[in-house]
Order: sequence, then C-alpha cells, then structure tokens
Amino acid sequence: MKPAHLAELLLLAALWGASFLFIRMGAHEFGPLALAGLRVAGASLLLLPVLVSRGEWPALRAHWRRIALVGLTNSAIPFVCYGVAALAITGGLSSIFNATTPLWGALIGWWWLGDRPNAHKALGLALGFGGVLWLAGGHASFKPGEHGVSPALAVAACLLATLMYGFSANYTKRHLQGIPSMALAAGSQLSAAAVLVPLALWAWPAATPATSSWIAVAALAFACTGVAYILYFRLIAHVGASQAMSVTFLIPAFAVLWGALFLGEAITPVMVAACGVILVGTALVTGLLTGRVRGSR
Repeated sequence: MKPAHLAELLLLAALWGASFLFIRMGAHEFGPLALAGLRVAGASLLLLPVLVSRGEWPALRAHWRRIALVGLTNSAIPFVCYGVAALAITGGLSSIFNATTPLWGALIGWWWLGDRPNAHKALGLALGFGGVLWLAGGHASFKPGEHGVSPALAVAACLLATLMYGFSANYTKRHLQGIPSMALAAGSQLSAAAVLVPLALWAWPAATPATSSWIAVAALAFACTGVAYILYFRLIAHVGASQAMSVTFLIPAFAVLWGALFLGEAITPVMVAACGVILVGTALVTGLLTGRVRGSR
C-alpha cells in the first residue's frame, strides 16, 4: 500500500471511528430515528451529485429494488440501532461490537451461500464471539437508564446492526456483483432516506436540539457517511477490497480515542482485552492474519 493510500485508510478509520462519537453526541437530543434520518438525508445530498457526474444513475435505476434492500439492511436499520445503543453505552463499546461484522458475514455466508469455514475461520468465529460474550457480560444489566434503554438492549442493538451488515455483504455478493460502486453507495442512502425521513419527522424532538448536536449531525452525515463512502470505494479501486476492509481493525482504536478525548469515556482493561480477542477472531475469519502468516514463510 502506497503512503497516499495508507493515509486515506487512516482518514477513513478516523472518520468511521468518529461516527460513534457524533452518534453519541446527537442521539440524546434528536433520538435514534431523527438522528438516523438526518444522517442518510445529508449523505444522499452529498453522494447524489457524485453519482450523476460519474454517469452511474442508469445502474441505480436498473437495480433500484435490490439496492433499496441494501439501503434498508446496510444503513437504515443499523444507523437506528447504533442510535439506540448510544443512549446507554459508550461509543467505544459500540465500535468494538461493530468489529464483529465480518463474523456475522462468515456465519451468514456459511448458512446461505454454503461457504463452509475452514479450520482458521472456525477458530476465528469461536474467538470472536467468545470475545463478544466476555465484553457483553459486563454490560448485561436490563435496568433502563435515563432514556429508557438498558445496557443489555444497547448491546443487542449493536449486534443486530452487525448482523444486518453481515447479511448486506452476502446479499451484495450474491445479487449485486458488478454494479458500479457509487450506484450502491448513493442508492443505498437514498433508499434509506425514503424510509427514515418520514419516521424522523414523526419522531422529531419536542425541544429544539442544541447547536452542538446539529454540528454533530452535520459531521455524521457529510463527513462520516458521505465522504467516508467516497474514500472507501476509492480504496477498493486502488488497493483492492481485502486491504480496504482492514479499516475494520482500526475503527475501534479511533472510536475509543475520540470518546476518551471529547466525552471522557472510560477505557477499561476488559474493553481492551475483549477488543483484542474479537479483532484476532475477525482477522482469522477475514484471512488477514493467516494471509500474513503464509506470506512470511
């Protein structure tokens, strides 16, 4: 990976890590539905001109039904879930659970596509989900907090989000191969906006959110979603999907760092250890760890 591509990868990880910070900042005043609706609406406004300028609008029009399903499962549902989680747990914790996305992808691929895991992947699945149980066990309280969400429900919401991401990856692999990347990115945000904006208006907060919350929403929509999608697909084009996916391993570090710096979120030894176990499992499942071992021989 060239230095310029590495810089883009680090910027992407920083942006996606910051998304958990901005969700945490915005969810308390906007609520999960309004926050998610604003996020996808803003991202759509940024991505739609890029889609048109690249001449990929016909691809979106031809495959809009399948792309709309990806928008529901890869954006609408997960974004609401992380908004719910932000009402009860830290952004750093949410980001660590987010790192389990490849584990769900491997399980769904095994069940749906018959992609049976080899010994390395099976070990990675066991380690990864073991780390999830370890981390979730310390936040298993069912007692609702200030916003009516318990830590246990927040953890469940994170895992539902990653399950949706895993499904979306397999669905895209099976039904949307060869579709131009910006048609997928912009189309998924547009379809998510079609679902979430009416719900956002219905759930709009009675009290006007503070300026800081509006700034967080703008950063979440335009930087952490719109710009991040453009960066991600640039990386796929330049260095390949497998190297671009390595951003998964950097996101928790940035999310925990931003949360600690700007919100004073605690970093506990259990968080660090469980995160390490989850990331080792994810590395085995994605082949990143085994690929390095083979490459060093």
